[in-house]
Amino acid sequence: MTRRRRSLLINGLLVVVLLGAGVAGYLVFFGSSGSAQPTTTRTAAAANRDVSETVTASGTVQSSFSAAASFGASGTVTEINVKVGDVVTKGQQLAKLDPTQAQLQVDIAQGNLNAALAKGTGTTALLTAYRQTQLALQQAQDNLAATTLTAPGDGTITSVTGSVGQKVGNGNTSSSSTTSSSTTSTTSSGFVVVTDLKNLVLHANVSESDVSKLKADQAATVTVNAMQTQPIQAKVTQVDLTPTTSNNVVQYGVTLTLTEPPAGLRPGQSASVEVTVNSATNVLAVPAAAVQTVNGASSVQVMENGAETRKTVEIGVRGDQYVEIKSGLSAGEEVVLPQVTTSTNQNRTGQQQGTGQFPGTGGGNRNGGGFTGTGR
Repeated sequence: MTRRRRSLLINGLLVVVLLGAGVAGYLVFFGSSGSAQPTTTRTAAAANRDVSETVTASGTVQSSFSAAASFGASGTVTEINVKVGDVVTKGQQLAKLDPTQAQLQVDIAQGNLNAALAKGTGTTALLTAYRQTQLALQQAQDNLAATTLTAPGDGTITSVTGSVGQKVGNGNTSSSSTTSSSTTSTTSSGFVVVTDLKNLVLHANVSESDVSKLKADQAATVTVNAMQTQPIQAKVTQVDLTPTTSNNVVQYGVTLTLTEPPAGLRPGQSASVEVTVNSATNVLAVPAAAVQTVNGASSVQVMENGAETRKTVEIGVRGDQYVEIKSGLSAGEEVVLPQVTTSTNQNRTGQQQGTGQFPGTGGGNRNGGGFTGTGR
């Protein structure tokens, strides 16, 4: 019985030892997989470079001019002188109505004027009658002129909705009362639509936090989604004074003129735009991530003799990637970048797929030699 107890005691001790070893091994290899691991200090050297601050937005390519023209008189269409795709100039004849009725009204009004003039204008009544016939003749002449539809501006015919033999009324393609002149509008409806396809603009929307940074003549780069390899230079020409609100999001419209738009660009195509609102050339700068600003005061953490020291700095242009340093730092000083803590499992994954290093910093390289970029 004593030997049996001794055997059980020894076996129990062996089980405890084995369990302890297993727990220790697990903690070594797996227990700290979710805990933060220490990382090396990442730094970058303050250096001279170009810095720019930009505002980004998305929008749609539009024509700088588009107008719909309709007859200002009623009648039957006898001529259509253009087709979709034709390039026209302002005042060019586009279509014509049968002028017979309108010409007859002019002839009658002219006869009435001649008769009134023969009677003289010596009395108030005669003078009034003469002026009335003058007015009637002018209206008849305007109505005759309105039987000819002309281009409201230079551009390309993008729509023709009528046909020869169709009866049209004033301002549309159905009968209505007669007026004395042809009408134009900026909508897509009309007998003929003329659109300027050469002088294109981009209309985009910017957030309420960015609109105060925009002003006329600021340079911009437009990238059309369908032509991403052909960036287009542009300039801000107009910033809307009143906003639009959708789903509680306030935005302001901005119009940009495109410089030398590429062939094939069409109104309605979507695009993104990057407007340069502030810039500085060949100035001392550090990564934007290295600068902390609290209550208007900016500072950076610098590495001096192996120790970190905080320095107050005066900043200038603040771009997305770099910040201009006006004072407080000298070229070559090493600023400390935010650390990226990883877990054991993440480190193992990083060894297989690449670690997420700060762009242009060369990872844990403390001499900043891997820090690259143009500041844009």
